[in-house]
Amino acid sequence: MHPFRTLTTTAVPLPIEDVDTDQIIPARFLKATTREGFGENLFRDWRYDKLNHPKDFVLNNPVYAGDILMAGANFGCGSSREHAAWAIQDFGFRAVVSSYFADIFRGNALNNGLLPVTITPEALDEAFRTIEQNPAARFTVNLLEQTFTNEDTGTVTGFPIDEYKKTCLINGYDDIDFLLSQAQQIEAFEAGRVDHSI
Repeated sequence: MHPFRTLTTTAVPLPIEDVDTDQIIPARFLKATTREGFGENLFRDWRYDKLNHPKDFVLNNPVYAGDILMAGANFGCGSSREHAAWAIQDFGFRAVVSSYFADIFRGNALNNGLLPVTITPEALDEAFRTIEQNPAARFTVNLLEQTFTNEDTGTVTGFPIDEYKKTCLINGYDDIDFLLSQAQQIEAFEAGRVDHSI
């Protein structure tokens, strides 16, 4: 995974609540077992009609771009498919900002290097208004300080994150990488143990 420390970028607004994982990546696209290629089908049924013609949807609008997906409350609800995080990340997003995430989606995102940033409903509403007024508005996610900044308004909001997952994201570790990074400490601990079975 790529290390995540700070990110300053524009954002794509999706002010829809209760977006579930089947809307993020429809079940018919879950045949692959690797993470690559899911981005092309992100929000597939919202982006294209049955004849594969683009719909009037934010991801098809060239006005909006950026590495942050600004999402409505209760994002990622529904089934526990890890592919939802894969699709968002494969499309090019590094972070998703919302006022509330479904627990399983949050865990899947963190396990795959996608940062879910939980901010207050007030800060989220302000962010949506900012983008509506200025699609080129920029936002900063600072994982080191655990802050989300609306660069247009100057509003800074803190966000929570598990310390272990924070360490992994900052260093670009998955769970195995983290264990390998602790190899010397583990070996030292094992060497210091006394075998009482003899």
